[in-house]
Amino acid sequence: MVSEQFNAAAEKVKSLTKRPSDDEFLQLYALFKQASVGDNDTAKPGLLDLKGKAKWEAWNKQKGKSSEAAQQEYITFVEGLVAKYA
Repeated sequence: MVSEQFNAAAEKVKSLTKRPSDDEFLQLYALFKQASVGDNDTAKPGLLDLKGKAKWEAWNKQKGKSSEAAQQEYITFVEGLVAKYA
């Protein structure tokens, strides 16, 4: 089941021994939020909130993607990170 694999992948991320790049973190965040919350309907952060704005934009790029598709993409992405950083 995809949900169980998704939860397992979310746990695997916590065990990485090296830090992924900022872009990889943003992709992880965006896919996780899309999979668990759905489309981004929050207000865009202000100009001075650079981190919040980057996260918002990354998540917003996933708009329209189903939860199942986002979960599967997250699982695949985490597997790549584990191979690269574990």
